[in-house]
Amino acid sequence: MKTAVAFSALLASAGPALAAYVKSESFVGQSFYDGFDFQAIADPTHGRVNYVDAQTAKDKNLTYASADSFVLRMDSTTVLDPAGAGRDSVRIRSKNTYTTHVLVADVRHMPQGCGTWPAIWETNEATWPAGGEVDILEGVNDVVPNAATLHTSPGCTMPATREELGTPTQADCDTAVNGNAGCGVKFSDATSFGPALNAQGGGWYAMERTDSFIKVWFWPRGAADVPIGVSEGHDDVDPANWGTPQAFFPSDTCNIAEHFDAHNIIINLTLCGDWAGATFNTDGCSGVCLDVANSQPETFKDAYFDIAAINVYKAQ
Repeated sequence: MKTAVAFSALLASAGPALAAYVKSESFVGQSFYDGFDFQAIADPTHGRVNYVDAQTAKDKNLTYASADSFVLRMDSTTVLDPAGAGRDSVRIRSKNTYTTHVLVADVRHMPQGCGTWPAIWETNEATWPAGGEVDILEGVNDVVPNAATLHTSPGCTMPATREELGTPTQADCDTAVNGNAGCGVKFSDATSFGPALNAQGGGWYAMERTDSFIKVWFWPRGAADVPIGVSEGHDDVDPANWGTPQAFFPSDTCNIAEHFDAHNIIINLTLCGDWAGATFNTDGCSGVCLDVANSQPETFKDAYFDIAAINVYKAQ
């Protein structure tokens, strides 16, 4: 009894347990310009876009920052010369890189429209695919639901059965398999992507990466089960209390530490290209993707991200 009492006293004197992760960076409004580089590069996915630099994005109102919002969009007014440059758009990459961490993206609105291919993801472009890729929010042509996907070098696979809400699409993460489809997991929530997401005011996407696993969660705006630390952007979070993730990628048959380098966060919006263009008609879109991209700018008036915040947490 004395031992038990002494042990209880020791626990009490130790104070509350530390949270698993503490906030290391918070990108809100203007801080996106400080924490991200604008990549005015040729689109690696061969989309019909012209990625512009920061000043051009500001001058053309393709990005806009307020006290609690960062908007990233593509041009929706210009008819393009089919022989000329693609539609002006934006691709940004975080200045810092991350290994073990948690990312929480509070997204109010995401790009929608036939031909669009928006993404929030992480990778090391210099070593891809050897350094791995984690897609947190990605899809094309408004097809629901969202999918979280890993892309790697050979030797990384996922078990057919694991504890997740979503549905696996492929076990092998190798970029050389099945046209770089990756080992994806389709979310169980149809409101996790496209117009349905926007109609409810967006939601929260969260990703936890460790050497033992990668997990991705989603909560729609107004969900009763969204953790308060996520919805209010607390200074510390503990994903162990977040429930079953939409996507779970364990290290059982994939050495995460070997297959994934330190990653940048990338947010981009492209058109057509290797995926959205290839599935344009089978996804229910009419016409030819390139023709729509060139001659129907009004199609892309809702092709924009409105991001309330991206918070990054490091392990305690």
